[in-house]
Amino acid sequence: MKPEPGTDTATAWQGGWLRTARHSPSPNHGPRPAGALIDLIVIHSISLPPGVYGGPEVEQLFTNRLDWDAHPYFDQIRGMEVSSHFFIRRDGELVQFVDADARAWHAGRSAWRGRENCNDDSIGIELEGLEGLSFEAAQYRALQDLCTQLAQRYPIAHIAGHEHIAPGRKQDPGPGFDWAQLQQGLRWAHACFPDGTGSTAEAARGAGPATPPTA
Repeated sequence: MKPEPGTDTATAWQGGWLRTARHSPSPNHGPRPAGALIDLIVIHSISLPPGVYGGPEVEQLFTNRLDWDAHPYFDQIRGMEVSSHFFIRRDGELVQFVDADARAWHAGRSAWRGRENCNDDSIGIELEGLEGLSFEAAQYRALQDLCTQLAQRYPIAHIAGHEHIAPGRKQDPGPGFDWAQLQQGLRWAHACFPDGTGSTAEAARGAGPATPPTA
């Protein structure tokens, strides 16, 4: 189940910055709309160049330091100004680019749970990987811990992939991402996840609370 309301987060967070993450501030962010309810986690996947892991390019992209001429693929994204709140490398290293209280530029044109513009009220998490391929055990462990930390600070009630909030436009994290593993690890309510992504066995047993709890 999700953390109980009132969990002490003072030692985990400094404002909207998670202390256990490596901080690499991005200029690509802005304020959230007044009264925004931060209740959605969006999972993405990214690698630069596509399928190449371990380099500095993703971090450079999110901090506007990417050399557009360093690889032919970069012409396709030249001048792009984007960010996510968090990035999880293949070895599980956690990098934070944007204060989680602020609005990162990760979702683009999107809609979920009856609301448009998911950047307004979501936390974006990028996994180092290529859509359609698998992810590492260390990444699932880091993601599970991060989701738990986020649920202690924000009223998280939903978690979805970029492919769910922007269907037809985005395909990440793709079929290689194991949603059932994440649900089983978090033990959040089946209703927190997109239809067809969670563990049917866990859902049948009623794992997690009947309705998504708030932090």
